Amino acid sequence: MAMTLRLNKNDEELLTRLAEQDGVSRQALIINAIHEVAERRGHEAQVSDASKRARERYGDLLDRLGK
Repeated sequence: MAMTLRLNKNDEELLTRLAEQDGVSRQALIINAIHEVAERRGHEAQVSDASKRARERYGDLLDRLGK
């Protein structure tokens, strides 16, 4: 599906500069950025879930160690 992306002049220049630095097209840069954000958010959710499970399992122990 096609999509039009409207950018202001500064964002357009930044996008072009980043794409040139990475040696990719502007479209590829945008797609890569989308994937990176999705991966990071997925990782953050996994870490948050693991932390929650650890707090539920070891909460009492962590409280005692903190005293």
